[in-house]
Amino acid sequence: MIIATLSGLLVLGAGFTANAKAKKVDNRFTVVNVALKPTSETNLTNYVYDTVNPDSASFHQYLTPNEFAQRFGQSGSYVAAFKKYLRKYHLKTNAYAGNLSLKVRGTKNNVNRVFKAKYVNKSKTSYQLPGYLSKRVVAVIGIYAANPNSAKKKTTKKQPTKKPAVDTKSLSSHVDIPTSDTKPDTTLSGNSFSKKYGPAKFANRYQLNRLYNQGLAGQGQRIGLIVHTDFRNSNIQKYWQQVGVNSDTSRLHRVYVAGSPKNVTALSNLVFNMAQVETTLDVESASSVAPKADIDAYIDLAPSGATTNASGHYTAFMQAVSDNVDNQISTSFSPGEEAKSGWEDKSANLSQYNHAFNLMLEQAAAQGITVFRAGGDHGPYDVPGTSQTNAVSTSPYQVMVGGTTLPYTKIMHQKLINVNQERAWGDTYSASASDLKKGFFPGGGAGGFSALNPTPRYQLGVPGVNTFRAIQLLKYIGKGHFLVNKNPKVITGTRQGRNFPDVSGNADPQTGYATYIAGNSMTKKHKRVVRIPYKLWLMGGGTSYTTPQMAGANAVMNSGRSTRIGFWNPQIYKFAQETDSPFNVLAGADNNNNLYYTGQPGKIYNQASGLGTINFEKLNAEFNSEGSN
Repeated sequence: MIIATLSGLLVLGAGFTANAKAKKVDNRFTVVNVALKPTSETNLTNYVYDTVNPDSASFHQYLTPNEFAQRFGQSGSYVAAFKKYLRKYHLKTNAYAGNLSLKVRGTKNNVNRVFKAKYVNKSKTSYQLPGYLSKRVVAVIGIYAANPNSAKKKTTKKQPTKKPAVDTKSLSSHVDIPTSDTKPDTTLSGNSFSKKYGPAKFANRYQLNRLYNQGLAGQGQRIGLIVHTDFRNSNIQKYWQQVGVNSDTSRLHRVYVAGSPKNVTALSNLVFNMAQVETTLDVESASSVAPKADIDAYIDLAPSGATTNASGHYTAFMQAVSDNVDNQISTSFSPGEEAKSGWEDKSANLSQYNHAFNLMLEQAAAQGITVFRAGGDHGPYDVPGTSQTNAVSTSPYQVMVGGTTLPYTKIMHQKLINVNQERAWGDTYSASASDLKKGFFPGGGAGGFSALNPTPRYQLGVPGVNTFRAIQLLKYIGKGHFLVNKNPKVITGTRQGRNFPDVSGNADPQTGYATYIAGNSMTKKHKRVVRIPYKLWLMGGGTSYTTPQMAGANAVMNSGRSTRIGFWNPQIYKFAQETDSPFNVLAGADNNNNLYYTGQPGKIYNQASGLGTINFEKLNAEFNSEGSN
C-alpha cells in the first residue's frame, strides 16, 4: 500500500449502531452525557472575557474546577439527586469537575429505560426526565432508540462463528487522500529534515524559532489532544528521531474516556485506518513543535459501538477540561457539530449540542485553557455539493485555524506551478488536465460564517468582519466533483454570524509536512484475509497539521509564563488592530482564496484566512505586555 499525500481533519461518520434493529435487551456499554446550565450564563460569559481584559479585576484570575463549580456549576445537592435517580437503573454517574456536566455509564438497555427513550424517526429519539431534574438540563447527548418496526425477520446468510474481538465499523469516517508522487527525503535527518518537512519549517516560517533561542521549548507544559483512536509510541519516537527532537516517550500519556485501554488499543491497531493516521500526525505535530512538553491524548473511541461519536467527542473534551492539567487543548476531529445534514446524535440536535459545547469551552476559558480547532480542508465545502457546508464546531470560545499555501515553484502534470507569496489555501492550480476536465474535489482552508453562533463581541467592529469578497471559482457537477469556472463571478456582500477562521498557517499538501505511520493492512491471499505490516513516510497537509502546531506554539509561549495565556480570541483581535500587529494579513483579492472567499484589500479580517498568519515572537511579546505573566 502506497500513500503519498495526506490531507487532514477527520469528520467522523455516523455511529453504525444508530439505526440498528430493535433488540429486547442491548447490554453493550455506552456513555451518555448530560450537559447542565450554569447558575448564570451571562455572568459566566462576562467572567470569561474579564480573565483576558487587563482593565478588569479578574484579569488572569483563572478558576480551578472546584472554584468554577462553586461560582457557576450546579449545586452538589442537585448533582446528588440526579445520581440517585440514575442509580435505580444500575447506571454509574459522575459529575465532571466544575459541575457543568454529568457522565452516565451503563448498558444501552438501562440508559434507554431510565431516560424513557423512544424512537421518533431516523433523526430523533425522544427522552424524559422528572421535572425537578430536567429544568436545569441543556442537552442529553448520546441516547438513541432503535426503530421498533425494523426488527422484522429476514433471510440472512450464515455468519462465520469466529468474530473479530472488536468492531471496526465504529471507525467509519470521511477523509480525503489526494494522490501525489511527492515523498519526504529520509536521507536527510535532524535539523535538515526538520527544516524541509518538520517542526523547524513551521517554527522558522512563523518566527517561533526566536522563542526557542530564548530557551522556551514547552518545558513544564502539557498539551491535550482530543483524538478518536490510540496510537503507537514507536511511530512517534521514529518521527522524533528523524526530525531531531526529544524522543523520550515517557512524555506521552493516554486517557481512555469511553472504553477499556485493552479494547481501544486492539481496535485502533487492528487494521490501517485514517483515524489512526490522524491521531498520529496530531501527536507528532504538537509534540515536535513543543519538544519539552508532555502530551495527553484523550481517546474517545468506544469499542462496543454503542456510544455515538458526538457523545464520545464531548466526553473527551469535557474530561480534558475538568482534569485541568493542559494549558492548551487541540483537536482535528469532528462529529459534525455544525453539519447541515447527517448529524448523527439522536437525542441532542445541533443547536443543543452547540450550546452544550459552548458552555464547556467557556469553562475551559474561565480556567485559562486555550482551545484550538482545525477548521477544515475543502474551503466552504466540507460536504461536496451546490451549497456551502461547514461540519465542524464554530464555537467562539476556541481558536479556529485555517490554511495557507507557502510560496513554491514546481512542475506538475506538465505545467509550471508558481506560487510567489504565501496565500490562502485553495488549491485548483495543481490539478491535472484530466481533473480539470472531468472534475475533482479540491483542497482549501475552511472559512465563512457560522449558522449557529452569532458574531462574538471580540469580532464586532473589526474591519472585514461580517463583510466578504468571494469568487464563484467552482461548479458542482455531482458525485463529489467540481469543475473550475473559466470566468468566475466576483461576489461581495455582508453576512452575520461568527466569522471563521481566526488565524491560519501552512496547510497545503504541496507545501506540507512529513508524517511517519506504521501498522497493519489487510488483503486477500488465496481466499484468506491476511494482515500485512507496513511502514510509511507520508507528505501531508490540511488544517490537521497547523492546528496541533499552534497548540505546540502556545505551549512554548506558556513555558515562559507564570500564568496561563488563556482565551486567545479577545486578545488577538485587539492586537490585530494595533500599529505593530503580530499578524501578516493575507488581504489580496487575486490568487488568494479558499475556493470561495478571497482576501479583502485594506481589511484586517478575511474569511479566507482570518487575521492571517502569526509572528509568534511578536505575539508572545503582546501577551506578555498585557500584564503580569
